[in-house]
Amino acid sequence: MTIKEKYEAAKEAYAAFGINTDEVIETLKSVPISMHCWQGDDVGGFEGAGELSGGIQATGNYPGKARTPEELMADIDKALSLIPGTHRINLHASYAIFENGEKADRNKLEPKHFAKWVEFAKERGLGLDFNPTYFSHPLAEQFTLSSPDETIRKFWIDHGKCCLKIAEYFATELGTPSLVNIWIPDGYKDIPADRMAPRARLKDSLDQILSIDYDKSKVLVAVESKVFGIGMESYTVGSHEFYMNYAAQNGILCLLDNGHYHPTEMVSDKIPSMLLFNEKLALHVTRPVRWDSDHVVLFDDELKEIAKEIVRNDALNRVIIGLDFFDASINRVSAWVVGMRNMQKALMYAMLTPNKKLAALQNEGNFTELMMMQEELKFYPFADVWNYFCEINGVPAKEDWFKDVVSYEKDVLSKRA
Repeated sequence: MTIKEKYEAAKEAYAAFGINTDEVIETLKSVPISMHCWQGDDVGGFEGAGELSGGIQATGNYPGKARTPEELMADIDKALSLIPGTHRINLHASYAIFENGEKADRNKLEPKHFAKWVEFAKERGLGLDFNPTYFSHPLAEQFTLSSPDETIRKFWIDHGKCCLKIAEYFATELGTPSLVNIWIPDGYKDIPADRMAPRARLKDSLDQILSIDYDKSKVLVAVESKVFGIGMESYTVGSHEFYMNYAAQNGILCLLDNGHYHPTEMVSDKIPSMLLFNEKLALHVTRPVRWDSDHVVLFDDELKEIAKEIVRNDALNRVIIGLDFFDASINRVSAWVVGMRNMQKALMYAMLTPNKKLAALQNEGNFTELMMMQEELKFYPFADVWNYFCEINGVPAKEDWFKDVVSYEKDVLSKRA
């Protein structure tokens, strides 16, 4: 049977539950996922910095890492050519592109330093999201926005202000809002004597950043928490409770990274609660293995549950989805494609679930039939709908896309010293 013939059979099977697979395909095509640029070069950026710092680690030394803006953009192009739909690119401030010998420190960054990224995005119909880079810098060795050193703290406040204006430039040029996500690596390795003072300084720093005049319809600001990290095992200044309350009080977004919580905490369970009290929510989807290790996103149970909560709560237009992982032990382009396609697969899987019927069974207390249905649906022909989605969007179905990656590695990546 052809992909189209298998799709027609699957369409009929799902129609029995009142699910229109044609509509599912059209909806998924319009859902953008923000693909993180830092997978392509192991979070190196273009500042010429040495080793990563601030608890950031990319493990592995697979050949072919992007070394220049041109190489990174070429790798992004290759990945996007194998991913159905039109998406977004998520940049860090450390990916500024300087020309003619010019350099600017992070507190002096301007829109012009990202003009080539805007040109790149405009030519491809992509949106751009942005992240201030509060790590891998001489002034980020201990603290940034919560620093007791006022000179250091001001440097990072100014960096945050620069980033809001750069994101506003992105949104104006590209005609789509830009998400600015703030994450800092501040904390203590051992038990602190004062937990409140650093958080008071962080609150003041965020207040100062948000005090500048920026277009809130174009720039969506989010804050991202973390339970712990390398070098801040005992205390994290930017905790979930801090940021959740700060976001609520200041009308900005709370961003949930599913690698930034205790291993027994599920972000999927947090999503419906957050949606009850917030108009919008932002996500960084990753895969932690025992800790925030940023493994490539797989089509696993938690990813499916995250997608289910977005879909069954009618929140596709309320949840901003971005990916965040950096695996240097495998082909980096393949990592992007696997992660992006898996996020899309999870959303499709959720859309192909008769969520209202299952909710009715739960409300009726019919837990026996509910469990049975949840299990039987796992074997419905979801893959046949996915393969057809890929085919009509002009990208290879099934594992066929990997041939392109192998060829790209042979022809391009392997020639990088």
